[in-house]
Amino acid sequence: MKKYFIALSFILITCAVSAQNNKAMKWLNEPKKWEGNAQKLTMTVDPGTDYWRITHYGFIRDSGPFYFEEAEGNFEASVKITGNYQELFHQAGLMVRIDNKNWIKTGIEYVDGVQNVSAVVTREVSDWSVVPRTDSPRSIWLKLLRKGDYVEIRYSFDNKDFKMLRLAYFPPNVKAEIGIVAAAPGKLNFPVVFEDFVVKKVE
Repeated sequence: MKKYFIALSFILITCAVSAQNNKAMKWLNEPKKWEGNAQKLTMTVDPGTDYWRITHYGFIRDSGPFYFEEAEGNFEASVKITGNYQELFHQAGLMVRIDNKNWIKTGIEYVDGVQNVSAVVTREVSDWSVVPRTDSPRSIWLKLLRKGDYVEIRYSFDNKDFKMLRLAYFPPNVKAEIGIVAAAPGKLNFPVVFEDFVVKKVE
């Protein structure tokens, strides 16, 4: 009987993990070349893609590949990103989004030959903040916490020491899309790998 309950517990845990790992994820602006899933997704980001809204540049872009699931309430999303950034504004990270006028993206953005830890907060119009790196970290780990009426973004280069990048308002009590995002606004595409994308509920 004891062996039966142990076996049953193992099956239930396995099913729970499987369900967690196979949540229905969708594409917005699916890239031409990609493979994998939330545990490891490799894509080649198509050129001429971006996310931005009005400020400074005067244009609206809503064309980057975004692989997401829907979530309600409070949650934390995390991911590891390894990208081959080559051209101005190559970028990859996490995005939380309600619609094309309300979203936050964060991750690495390549500017003037330097990787920048970046966040863009958009509420009708976009703003942008960066932390430049003098080195070129191979990978970055991101955590995005949505809680109440705010989003908190933290980042790490060793998956141990996480620093806060941004605390920003985000509309509460509304379903959002949360997932991995990338863009290549220029003429060159670039390959990027996302690993261990997880969304978990928090109190």
